[in-house]
Amino acid sequence: MDELSSRQRALKEEFTQARGYWSPTWDQVLALDPNFFEAYMNFSSVPWRHGVLDPKVREFIYIAIDASTTHLHAAGTRVHMKNALGYGATQQEIMEVLQLISVLGIHSVTHGVPILMEEMTAAGRGGELPKPGDGGERAARLKAEFTAARGYWSALWDDVLALSPDFFEAYMRFSSVPWQHGRLEPKVKEFIYIAIDAATTHLYAPGTRIHIRNAIGYGATSQEIMEVLELISVLGIHSTTHGVPILLEELKAAGKT
Repeated sequence: MDELSSRQRALKEEFTQARGYWSPTWDQVLALDPNFFEAYMNFSSVPWRHGVLDPKVREFIYIAIDASTTHLHAAGTRVHMKNALGYGATQQEIMEVLQLISVLGIHSVTHGVPILMEEMTAAGRGGELPKPGDGGERAARLKAEFTAARGYWSALWDDVLALSPDFFEAYMRFSSVPWQHGRLEPKVKEFIYIAIDAATTHLYAPGTRIHIRNAIGYGATSQEIMEVLELISVLGIHSTTHGVPILLEELKAAGKT
């Protein structure tokens, strides 16, 4: 038992050095299974030991996936906001991360609209759909404004704009706020979009591709983008950090501790 305790202390120190912090969340995991904890530590520490991104940016990536609407992991969000502040992040930068990830709900539209168009056509009601050029001057203006504000255009937006220009314009204004008033460099903004689109809780391939392409256009390297993917790949550990406290409570309730 003393040897195990010594090992636990060594692993705790190693994790703290590699990741730059310690959370009480890990105490129970480490106590229950030091072998698993060590394997996770080595897995999650790769980008911290060999990566190229600024530590503050790494914490922004963690905030993005934890606070994303597809996960809403409050404990992790708090830990990584605290870490980001420790690395010098400002209130405005963290708020910008939250603004950037708040657009994720739009994928209900970009996923659903192509299906709507296909099914209307299959039902013989394609004549009810807008035709190319129907939007006229307003559609051309909104497309130009979106491209100027967001730095790109995707064919995913064509049918959305055609079907509901009012909705498209409102979304454009909403999603453009951090681009027009934010402090993070464009490349970092794109890293955040990549993170929430490629995270295991979302896996939205069209958006992942668009934002990888955009990041490359802003000068990102393959190593930087790979590091974003490495950082978000640890999200599965929340099955353990969520489940272990419940396991211990139930063991105690059953008199098995």
